[in-house]
Amino acid sequence: MPIYNKLVRDHIPAVIERAGKTCTTRRLEKSEYIQELKKKSQEELTEYLQASDDESALEELADLLEVIHALAKCHGADIEEVERIRERKAEERGGFGERIFLVEVQDA
Repeated sequence: MPIYNKLVRDHIPAVIERAGKTCTTRRLEKSEYIQELKKKSQEELTEYLQASDDESALEELADLLEVIHALAKCHGADIEEVERIRERKAEERGGFGERIFLVEVQDA
């Protein structure tokens, strides 16, 4: 019997049951939930970094985005608020579309 001890998507227990298996779950307290979301974000980022094609990369980016949605909610916001902050920062500092790689900064 495999032991996972990890945060899973809400419908995973039902998927397991439909497969004719049983599972044990518990609901996390908020502080545990945030910690597990942070771990999940690292897991999904690692899977994205290991993706070997565009389709797999997009699947992993979607998983990362789902975690970001959940984390925003934990911090009292929604994805629209995160997007507003992203837009403000892009306006002030730019995005990454220009592919600028900073090599060095020298004092004047």
